[in-house]
Amino acid sequence: MGDISRQIWDMKYRLKQPDGTPVDGDIASTWARVALAAARAEAPDNQRSAALRFAGALAGHKFLPAGRILAGAGADRSVTLFNCFVMGAIPDSMDGIFSGLREAALTLQQGGGIGYDFSTLRPKGALVKGVGADASGPVSFMEVWDAMCRTIMSAGSRRGAMMATLACDHPDIEDFIDAKRESGRLTMFNLSVLVSDAFMDAVKRDGDWDLKFGGKVYRTLRARELWDRITRATYDYAEPGVIFIDRINAQNNLGYCETIHATNPCGEQPLPPYGACLLGSINLAQLVKNPFGADATLDEDELARLTTTAIRFLDDIIDVSRFPLPEQQAEAKAKRRIGLGVTGLADALIFCRTRYGSTESIVLIERWLKVLSHAAYRASAELAKEKGAFPLFDAHEFLKRPHIMALPEDIRVQIAAHGIRNGLLTSIAPTGTISLFAGNVSSGIEPVFAYTYTRKILKADGTRIEEDVSDYAYRKFRALFGEDTALPDYFVNAQELSPQDHLAVQAAAQKYIDSSISKTINVPVDISFEAFKDVYLKAYEMGCKGCTTYRPSEARGSVLTLTPGPTPSVENNEPDLPLALPVAPRMREEGGVVYMTQPLDRPEVLIGQTYKIKWADLDHAFYITINDIEKDGRRRPFEIFINSKNMEHYAWTVALTRMISAVFRRGGDVSFVVDELKAVFDPRGGQWMNAHYVPSILAAIGEVIERHLVATGFMAAREHPAHDDVQAVAVNAEGAPARYCPRCGQPGLVKVEGCDTCVSCGYSRCG
Repeated sequence: MGDISRQIWDMKYRLKQPDGTPVDGDIASTWARVALAAARAEAPDNQRSAALRFAGALAGHKFLPAGRILAGAGADRSVTLFNCFVMGAIPDSMDGIFSGLREAALTLQQGGGIGYDFSTLRPKGALVKGVGADASGPVSFMEVWDAMCRTIMSAGSRRGAMMATLACDHPDIEDFIDAKRESGRLTMFNLSVLVSDAFMDAVKRDGDWDLKFGGKVYRTLRARELWDRITRATYDYAEPGVIFIDRINAQNNLGYCETIHATNPCGEQPLPPYGACLLGSINLAQLVKNPFGADATLDEDELARLTTTAIRFLDDIIDVSRFPLPEQQAEAKAKRRIGLGVTGLADALIFCRTRYGSTESIVLIERWLKVLSHAAYRASAELAKEKGAFPLFDAHEFLKRPHIMALPEDIRVQIAAHGIRNGLLTSIAPTGTISLFAGNVSSGIEPVFAYTYTRKILKADGTRIEEDVSDYAYRKFRALFGEDTALPDYFVNAQELSPQDHLAVQAAAQKYIDSSISKTINVPVDISFEAFKDVYLKAYEMGCKGCTTYRPSEARGSVLTLTPGPTPSVENNEPDLPLALPVAPRMREEGGVVYMTQPLDRPEVLIGQTYKIKWADLDHAFYITINDIEKDGRRRPFEIFINSKNMEHYAWTVALTRMISAVFRRGGDVSFVVDELKAVFDPRGGQWMNAHYVPSILAAIGEVIERHLVATGFMAAREHPAHDDVQAVAVNAEGAPARYCPRCGQPGLVKVEGCDTCVSCGYSRCG
């Protein structure tokens, strides 16, 4: 194992005790731990043989499970082995929105990335009935999710990853498209527009396009005008991407029992509400016989054998994994969806002396992925015969799905006879870190970005080290032919490829992938806007399920920074997010503020104050306790406690207590917590406090924190802005301020026989 592989293994995948003492003595110990953990799902008599098969596939980096499996399997930790989730549909109510926020926080806390469709939220300015207020729109609530994700990241969790989608006919689609034009906004999100077939048809014929919600048309514009706005934002800022959502649903194996509105953060897994993706990749670079020889060829028998083992492995992981939410577990076990793909494809093509994107490469890609697809479906059908089909399998419906109808007849006959174990089987994910772990093979189906570069690594103590890294195939070539030999023309990197080369590879791969593909089409900085826009139309016409491009610009920079001379430089201490996708800015030193890598230890005694907030329409006050620690002669916040007898608010007060305290303990400039809380408004209306308008109880908590930080000298005092948009306060029949129901949000809470009873929904609370 090379230096880069050993470093990645030791930093990310090697099991260690809480004090840092290694548990895995060597890489073979890691393979054994992971293999034994997966094999526990097998029948007792089969566990030993299954573990040996799994360990054999893992050895030599031939089969690469996703990083969460490598790090968490057999570790007896409260983490999920699933990479990413699409969360449940967001109800268009304050209670539903913050219930969704809580679910997202729990999922991110266990290490899962999340995708959300915000199309269910009413547009900005829409009336909130019974409240006397206007809605703020989905983009404003996305900022709440963004703050939550940033908070969890600040608490020491791995980098939060989120995808936000919005339908192309939502009235707020233009705000969504332009959201990232403002620097620093929604940095925890990747954004994608859900593009329908009807919209693409309107674009082609230059027709009108209605923006609507809840059966009401808010505005009509030219479809091409909206299309240009999407592609112009992507041209300038690399976001949003587009997801061809009708095609995804039409081609979904499980289209008869689910509807998809979102994907995981990197786009390779379109998922239904509470859907989860479990990922693994076959390393094609390890399967080429006689690399660089005239007879170089990929061992297709070994590819099929590894695929069969990998399908059983991933199916077993479903049964041994933890899940952040019970709904996610139920969804995963009802459909047993997995995503087996490939990595090292570009290196495998180089070994076979074939230029990435050429006609010859497309032939090989389709051939290799056909082997993988057919082997995967045969393996899953055999597992169904042994263990049973996935619970929602319906032979009549399943066999009519487009991908299944394209399979060889013998596989379809086997599925008809015994069912199939997994509803979907194949996906091509980004494999940034596990590809480095495997010796820096090319990632997923991406081309080689650079053959050599300098990698900056952020260590646990906050220091950075630099090391030279080279591509796997490049190293093999130099070892065989020497440093002075010119690279043959089949050595091609991302900067030398045309967008058409990228599209050809993505479209070829999609034919044999039943889920989707994480692929970024890198385009040159000087590409014209008209040529750039055409890339998206071609992606749609070529059968792709989505499209993401990356054009270096001053606004976004480039994914890897090429420096003069042969060696580019990259600072890549990210987790398993791809180099190929635009990612959020990394945490760094700014203005002298140092973000510490370890939280502060808690002394036995702290100094602090407790503040009381009385909020209209609530029976009990909130008590906010903020404790400080003295460090370097300066008081700084260390922890917060939010308490109230209002039990219906218990979950979010505990969540805020834990998340904000975690932020405080990491150090640095924590004043952003004040800004995020003060930006939250309640559509039911706020109230006047201390001679100014406070838009929500959360904003009131933010003001308490601000007051405390100012009083202790941690931050400077600010002036409260004037509020000209004070919302009307609803009144009841007697002219008194109305009381709002905590369940339905309507101003219909009255006292009946000593109990609070809602005349709108029947909610009752006695006491």
